[in-house]
Amino acid sequence: MIRPNERFLIALLVAAPFCFAQPKSIDQQLKFTPYHSNGLYDAGETVGWTVTPGPVKPTHTYKWTIKRNNALVLKEGKLDLSSGTDKIEIKAEEPQMLYVSIEPDGSTPGPYTGGNTGRNNGLYAVGAAVSPSKLGLSTPRPEDFDAFWEGKLAAQAKVPINPVLTPVDTDVPGVELKMFVLDALGSQTHGYIAKPAKEGKFPALIQLQYAGVYALNARAAAQKAADGWLFINVDSHDKLPSDPAGAIPKNYNAVGITGRETSYFLNMYLRDSRALDYLLTRPDWDGKTIVLTGGSMGGQQSLSLAGLRPEHITAALVCVPAGADTNADHHGRKAGYPYWPANQPEAMNTALYFDPVNFASRIKASVMAGIGFIDTTSPPAGIYTALNQVRGPVEPLPMIESGHDNMTPQFSRACTVRTKEILDVIVKGGEFKPSSQKH
Repeated sequence: MIRPNERFLIALLVAAPFCFAQPKSIDQQLKFTPYHSNGLYDAGETVGWTVTPGPVKPTHTYKWTIKRNNALVLKEGKLDLSSGTDKIEIKAEEPQMLYVSIEPDGSTPGPYTGGNTGRNNGLYAVGAAVSPSKLGLSTPRPEDFDAFWEGKLAAQAKVPINPVLTPVDTDVPGVELKMFVLDALGSQTHGYIAKPAKEGKFPALIQLQYAGVYALNARAAAQKAADGWLFINVDSHDKLPSDPAGAIPKNYNAVGITGRETSYFLNMYLRDSRALDYLLTRPDWDGKTIVLTGGSMGGQQSLSLAGLRPEHITAALVCVPAGADTNADHHGRKAGYPYWPANQPEAMNTALYFDPVNFASRIKASVMAGIGFIDTTSPPAGIYTALNQVRGPVEPLPMIESGHDNMTPQFSRACTVRTKEILDVIVKGGEFKPSSQKH
């Protein structure tokens, strides 16, 4: 089990594969071939994997556990590769995500090495989706959800934006880059804004940030403008985007968890909305295109903003979005980041007002979402549940070998690639038409 401080460290490293060194290759003692190559099954089908030795000779013997939504144990067993192959399988009777952990059975002494989860501790995992388009809400949406957020937006609308822009030098040619500060309700919104250094009106791209406290990448913002975007990179915190720390507590996700008026995520979401308010005032915006993007907590914010301000958003492109299905631990599912404490009823109630699942039914934009089938930071059941509430066209992107992207970047890269493909179409005036992979 991951301890809370370890969970936070994992969350810090999400959704920015270019920002971190690629992990050293980990030896693979086992190879898993799914019965269905896309990892998708219908209820009533047999879900399974053929297991064979990997490129490195196995030095341990293994046991396996199949869990529904990584919570309820359905089946257990041991691998027997004496004949060169074995199988793990189960008949799945209802919509669910299946998570299978495969680990040394303890019959040989450790330390254990290898594994496909990015940890080099002998742990392997595989996952599958069973009729995922039929995964429904685990917890009812609060009756006053819309009224609460409409009240907050109305209160923020009375606060003048008061933009302050500071030019920033960049070596990216043909680009204007500035740092911005905006007044929001209860805090200030900070970030970078970049645009092509020429007259014209441009499609807008807003990037929201993965978990942690860090300085934003100014040069990356300039490069987006060089691609033709009016680009806004929003800091998740009330601090200068060039500041690596500010006065932000490292455990900010736990601040004010027992009340919707005190939760750290209240001002975070309002800051995101204020960045959108400012964009709408810009004469260099093309007046029609606004794309939201982000990974992990940035995906959480993107889906929430797309639901909070549905009338303005064209598309939301997210990779392993966090924060969905916050009350999952009470309903036979495993919750992930930001790890609202399931043993605190007040926190469970508060979490519902910041859960992307409850914003999703308001979303009208086209949505693409990368889903890691062995991701325990952004559990796939929650992501599918959110996508199933969206009113607009949806493109789930199953990544059947992917954990959270900082842990298994080689398997989560598909989402980065697909995001770029879509952005390249939109920036040239094309339309994103989701290729639905619902099952």
